[in-house]
Amino acid sequence: MKHLIRNILICAFCGCNAHISAQNVDPDSTITDSVTLDGVEVVSRPSGTKKLRGIAGNAEIITSGELLRAACCNLGESFTTNPSVDVSYNDAATGARQIKLLGLSGTYVQMLTENIPNFRGSAMPYGLGYLAGPWIQSIQVSKGASSVKNGYESITGQINVEMKKPQADQEVAANAYADFKGKVELNANANVLINKRLSTVLLLHGENAFKAHDENGDSFLDMPRVRQVAAMNRWAWMGNNYVFQAGIKYIDENRRSGQSEHHMQNAGMEPYKITIDTKRWEAFTKNAFIFDKENDGNIALILSGSHNKQNAAYGHKLYAVDQANIYSSLMFERKWNSTHGLSTGLSFNYDHYDQSLRLTHDVDATPDKSKEIESVGGAYAQYTFDYDRKLLAMCGIRYDYSSLFGSMVTPRVHIRWNVVNALSLHASSGRGYRTPHVMAENNYLLASSRKIIIDDNIRQEDAWNTGIGASSTFYPANRPLTLSAEYYYTDFRHQMLTDIDSDPHAVHFKNLDGKSFSHSVQFELNYECFDDFNFTGACRYTDVKADYGKGLVAKPLTGHWKGLASVSYAPMMGIWQFDITCSITGGGRMPEPYTLPDGQLSWERRYSTFAGLNAQITRNFRHWSIYVGGENFTGYHQKRPIICADNPWTDNFDATMVYAPIHGAIVYAGIRYTWNRY
Repeated sequence: MKHLIRNILICAFCGCNAHISAQNVDPDSTITDSVTLDGVEVVSRPSGTKKLRGIAGNAEIITSGELLRAACCNLGESFTTNPSVDVSYNDAATGARQIKLLGLSGTYVQMLTENIPNFRGSAMPYGLGYLAGPWIQSIQVSKGASSVKNGYESITGQINVEMKKPQADQEVAANAYADFKGKVELNANANVLINKRLSTVLLLHGENAFKAHDENGDSFLDMPRVRQVAAMNRWAWMGNNYVFQAGIKYIDENRRSGQSEHHMQNAGMEPYKITIDTKRWEAFTKNAFIFDKENDGNIALILSGSHNKQNAAYGHKLYAVDQANIYSSLMFERKWNSTHGLSTGLSFNYDHYDQSLRLTHDVDATPDKSKEIESVGGAYAQYTFDYDRKLLAMCGIRYDYSSLFGSMVTPRVHIRWNVVNALSLHASSGRGYRTPHVMAENNYLLASSRKIIIDDNIRQEDAWNTGIGASSTFYPANRPLTLSAEYYYTDFRHQMLTDIDSDPHAVHFKNLDGKSFSHSVQFELNYECFDDFNFTGACRYTDVKADYGKGLVAKPLTGHWKGLASVSYAPMMGIWQFDITCSITGGGRMPEPYTLPDGQLSWERRYSTFAGLNAQITRNFRHWSIYVGGENFTGYHQKRPIICADNPWTDNFDATMVYAPIHGAIVYAGIRYTWNRY
């Protein structure tokens, strides 16, 4: 069992998830015991965030127990208590969100679902809402240039989401959520163990926002009204030497935002409306043949496809995209002994975008049509070295050829030295590439009157990432205290810059001509202060600069530092649970403003430090749990997140100047039900 758990954790981060459930698995067995692995404890009811010392990279697991500390309605809300990952709004009108890791936007983070690249292109702005929180089993966050197995795209790290499995202990679960602003969510999942080999799971999700809210009275909704229906069905066959998994997922989402009708009845003008309709399909299969169980020898094949159809209107501006993706990966893995291991493989990725866009409010203008097609084939080899769990190394290199950009060579190396049980050192370095899809990834910018300027011959993005870190665990008063520190430097060789500084009435997408980099330093403390009481404290400093044409300047709308303190108290053997998380975000630079006719600036040149507070109380019963909580209890939000909201049809309208929450406090309540066969 211990060997199985180790392989599952390692494979989850290395990308060989197609076969991890087959390694040394008795189909009739279940994981119920507590197992300790080099500082990572896996139990039948996991909780917390676990940092991994048993692999070469810098990685951590956000377990299902940690996700229950907040509402976590979707993936975008699952990082509330995590000091490494930030989630922020891209604008004040559409609800588009982005992840930030190491101070850089989520475009440089490779998003994976069970080690399959996902949420790319047109799915990126809204993809964090496409995955219901109760569907998630765990989230694995890997910082820096990650394993070459999953491709060349990871620059600042990888975030891999593990879904609930068909072959897990038989379970029926449901969750109902409602907040005082009129949002309601219902989730349910159930798996069936048909026999000792075959199992299936069905996951359902529905949400609706029944009310429109405009707390600041600017006539625009503070949050879009989202209606989403999603379903997923997956199957697993767990043989002795052959494992098969397959699944299909469907999402239908409608977003409605913009100006409220009743605000505009007496204004004598047409309301500015935003509508975004999305239909998305995903399907995958994983096949693995295990030919040498003793040495983890296997051949695995992953096939996946997705289709994302989106139709959006921003006022009278239009954007429609029909995106198709096909991905395949063939992998061979084997350990030659307890020290040396090798993984090699081939991969192929195909992206096809059919786009139609009208960048003006002129209803008589004919939308422009465009296509973007890229196919990339690649091969990789990765060597792992494990000397008695003390010195670990992972060295990989891959070669890819893009139909648009030609050859790419991606070297990456990770080293970890567990000096003693109390001290671990790690270092990494590697290269990453990314193909930008300007309008597909940034169509939310149409919620602005800024003119869209896209240079010809936008290059593929190319960056090196290097990091070092250390962690140490002590036992004052016989309780674990873990201290960690890390530093990462990202240096861009080629980058697509989104320039909103040079012209306050335009957004200019152009190639980098100069330097662009990010420094990120983070310190973190975790301590079990007393029984059932855990504390996490962290602080992070980032310095992100780029040359937009007039020398190096700080990236706008990016804070320099952040602090987080989080406590969790679960007395009476977990019957009650109390969770509080406080965050402080440092100020930063705003884009260059323009001068209004009265001589005032359109917005301030800088924004100030602000704080946020989330809290939740949970009462657990045998099969039920009831939770009540709230977000942003400090009530801090931007007073004027939308510029010129009273007349959005003019050249001064801009909903993208967002640096802080755009709504006040939200109070919610919910109920969870879980029934286990065992």
